[in-house]
Amino acid sequence: MAVYTEVSDEDLQAFVAEYDIGSVVACKGIAEGVENSNYLLETDRDTFILTLYEKRVVPADLPFFLGLLDHLAAAGVPCPTPIHGRDGVALRHLCGRPAALVSFLRGLWPRRIQPGHCAELGAGLARMHLASRDFGLRRANDLSLDGWRRLVEATRGRADTVRPGLADEIGRELDELAAAWPQDLPRGVIHADLFPDNVFFIDGRLSGLIDFYFACEDFLAYDIAVCLNAWCFERDNSFNATKARLLLSNYGRVRPLGEDELAALPILARGSALRFLLTRLFDWLNRQEGAFVTPKDPVEYLHKLRFHRSVTGPGDYGL
Repeated sequence: MAVYTEVSDEDLQAFVAEYDIGSVVACKGIAEGVENSNYLLETDRDTFILTLYEKRVVPADLPFFLGLLDHLAAAGVPCPTPIHGRDGVALRHLCGRPAALVSFLRGLWPRRIQPGHCAELGAGLARMHLASRDFGLRRANDLSLDGWRRLVEATRGRADTVRPGLADEIGRELDELAAAWPQDLPRGVIHADLFPDNVFFIDGRLSGLIDFYFACEDFLAYDIAVCLNAWCFERDNSFNATKARLLLSNYGRVRPLGEDELAALPILARGSALRFLLTRLFDWLNRQEGAFVTPKDPVEYLHKLRFHRSVTGPGDYGL
């Protein structure tokens, strides 16, 4: 989440008038994340999240994202529910951007990740995967191998300004992953960006999953690999096998993992690490002036990528 587009009081009032949600009481920008402009909107009836979709989001993908949220919420997954206007439409426009309102979820994301958070996350992720099985829309993962190649080319010329030799290391890694990438694992709709700031807890129990704007169809185990990278490393970049074991075992209690999925985890985790290294690197090299957001350090994911290269099997992930 972030704020790139400022919304005037007049534009906001006109936008809210298209809904049956009451009158605006307050609207405050949320300066977290890197993708879209987000506001906490309060009316005299309830609290909502207002999102303006920025350049990285393809407008044609928005019916998939909002439809998925409607589908998951109806299945009991704790996620934001799109608010439909008086005309029944959820996707609208504001300040020249596609925009939507969703319900506000209670809870806090964990600033310091505990093992119990990882256990809750594993079960919650598996429930989300099961709930999305009968969702009718499809969206390919545009940040898989082909997307990584585009980002490699876009960052190659300046990557070494971040870390000497980074461009060559990234190029070699991509070649190795392309040769070893799995072809036949269970697929479905994945979140693809389930970082700690996208998961809410109340009293240690998972209370919400948010920010589904990278959701797509891909290997279900790739979603687990994203979570291993996002949740199971300590601040000194050391890997916490206890957290990984709890994440994986609790996932498996809800949706058992196949031997092929477990065997593929090291490669999938390398791919996940490369994906976030590349997108962070691109954002680091292409900072947008005036945005109320600080790009995240890409080198963090270089350390994680190097760890996964040393992994010999699922046992290194605590199983």
